[in-house]
Amino acid sequence: MEQAEERPRLPGAGANALFLGAAAIAVVLDQFTKAIAAGLIERGDQWPEGWAVRFVHVTNSGAAFGLLEGQTLFLIVTSLMAIVAIGFYCFFPPAEHNLVRIALGLLLGGAIGNLIDRVAAGEVIDFIKFPNWPAFNVADSSITIGVTMLIIFSLFAESPKPAQNDEQSRPDG
Repeated sequence: MEQAEERPRLPGAGANALFLGAAAIAVVLDQFTKAIAAGLIERGDQWPEGWAVRFVHVTNSGAAFGLLEGQTLFLIVTSLMAIVAIGFYCFFPPAEHNLVRIALGLLLGGAIGNLIDRVAAGEVIDFIKFPNWPAFNVADSSITIGVTMLIIFSLFAESPKPAQNDEQSRPDG
């Protein structure tokens, strides 16, 4: 009897809720906190004075750590490509795991959050500042947390066991 070819399964409603919920929360928190920072802190100012961790209002037309400064169109295109890639990846078997679904949602939400700023203003608002570290925002944090979760999953997840052929698994065959 021939085995039917196994088709990729679409994730269930619960997995989609985790993925889309994480993305939505990341986008909403990102946009909300950027609006608060821009509304309460003048560009270039910081608050509170003298604290190690401060809220600032700076803008960035580049990517992480100021790379690709002024390359807004390129960053918009790469963001769109990343969003499409994340969407496609959701249909692969490792993405069925809840941790991976949440991580992908955070990546998607972070990409969308910064994309909204780039399209609307040509730059991203950053407002969290640690000593000796570039300012960042919730979208950046979402991306970092999502990538970290994927790394942890790939390091500690059990790899699938290879299928054994009945002929090879018999001691006499």
